[in-house]
Amino acid sequence: MKKQIIIALAIAIGSFSFAQKKELKAAEKAIKGKAFGDAITALNAVKPMLESLDPKLKDKYYYLHSVALFADGKGSDEDIDMALEDLNNIESSYGSEKSALKTQMTNDFLQKGNKNYEAKDFGGASKYFEKTYDLNTKDTIYLYYAAATAVSVPDYDRALVLYNKLKDLGYTGIQEEYIATGKEDGEIEVFQNENLRDLSVKSGTHIKPATRKTESKRGEIVKNVALIYINNGDNEKAIEAMKEARASNPDDVNLILSEANVQFKMGNMDEFSRLLKEAIEVDPNNAELRYNLGVIAAEAKKPEEARAHYEKAIELDPEYINAYINLSALILGGEQALIEEMNGLGNSSADNKRYDELKEQRQQLYRDAIPYLTKALEYAPKNINAAKTLMNIYSILGETDKYKEMKARVDEIEAAQ
Repeated sequence: MKKQIIIALAIAIGSFSFAQKKELKAAEKAIKGKAFGDAITALNAVKPMLESLDPKLKDKYYYLHSVALFADGKGSDEDIDMALEDLNNIESSYGSEKSALKTQMTNDFLQKGNKNYEAKDFGGASKYFEKTYDLNTKDTIYLYYAAATAVSVPDYDRALVLYNKLKDLGYTGIQEEYIATGKEDGEIEVFQNENLRDLSVKSGTHIKPATRKTESKRGEIVKNVALIYINNGDNEKAIEAMKEARASNPDDVNLILSEANVQFKMGNMDEFSRLLKEAIEVDPNNAELRYNLGVIAAEAKKPEEARAHYEKAIELDPEYINAYINLSALILGGEQALIEEMNGLGNSSADNKRYDELKEQRQQLYRDAIPYLTKALEYAPKNINAAKTLMNIYSILGETDKYKEMKARVDEIEAAQ
């Protein structure tokens, strides 16, 4: 009797297996005809007996189900998430098919992510960049893109989750770049790979081939995490995030600057200034640090100290446009006190003499500002603020020809905007 039951069960199992193979073939045929809905219907009939399938048929089910749900990129977000899960369930067989589908999905996600980004749909872009990472977890750059675009939405809660993932992964974003200098323009160009760079050098269009490391994004990530905490009103967590990051890399300039930025956002100007000075001790030739210290000194009503920092920034980077503009603003800032004194004078001979002295001092301020504004326009020809300020200065100084020349330039810049 027991033997008869065993035989009956064996026959039943055989018939189930035959039915499942039949449904899998039907799903395969539907997919070839792009009838993805029909394929899913056929596969749903297999699902209840999925665990009884042998490993190869099970892999086939997951592969076909993933293809049908993805539907050449037309599947819903929910379907595509399920398709990614199915891909992860494929174990041994269907390796080449799985790889081809992953490539197709990756290309689709990146195309949609980039398209959304260009259309400034940062939420959509973030979603597809994260899916790209989910598909290729070794390519952590896509998780970084997902976090950065989430900030641009802004969707801070989502960005925080993604940034914390990056932190846990130890992501730095440091990459090796292949560079060479253009023979004609002398500009450094970054190449997609080493072979392309070497070909350009061999062809004679480029010289000085080299490799370099990109800057770490660790500081930016920690800074953004801290700023999100500040935005959420959780300053304690912001400081905790910075301390945690700096504990492992106390001399990392990017992290020092990130902490300084956080302190600035919290209104702690003394701590902000202290951290900038600490960063300068680590990196004394950093023009941006000197410039920021100049801004702090200017806000603290320390014009001489501010001027020294701006001038040092220019010494380190002769094309630091903002340093030139801020220097001119610092000089012109002395005008207000002169005007107030001039307006308070009477009509006595002594007052008239003093008025003339003050007027000359005021005009000298204008003359002192001109070189810095001129330099700013030399490096940034379309800077409308610098152009307008120069135009007004020439008008006050009575330099008609230069005024007309600058007015024409202002009109040209405004017309192009």
